[in-house]
Amino acid sequence: MKKVLGLAALFLLVGASLALAAEGGAAGQLGFGFLGAVVLGACLGVGIAASGCGVGMGHATRGACEGIARNPELAGKLTVTMILGLAFIEALTLYALVLGFYLIFAKLGSFMALAGLGG
Repeated sequence: MKKVLGLAALFLLVGASLALAAEGGAAGQLGFGFLGAVVLGACLGVGIAASGCGVGMGHATRGACEGIARNPELAGKLTVTMILGLAFIEALTLYALVLGFYLIFAKLGSFMALAGLGG
């Protein structure tokens, strides 16, 4: 697991350094500035939330399957509880997605106005 996290951090740092080292273009181009950082942060936030919730869903399903295997009489109660827990976990991912959309689209107009690019 440490190797995977290390490789992910390495790719993130290399990608960010390549984006920041790009040549400046015309005056109307934004480049990787504030807006790029907002988009990158929103995408990383949604990705981390989705992966964390996926791991949580896997653990919940594993626990329910083990519980049903140990005590088959409780299968109905465990299934209902597991589905309720999965719904709460999925809601956390949707909150992260809504926050990402808010950061990208709601703040885009104010950024464009500050940069003088809005109409």
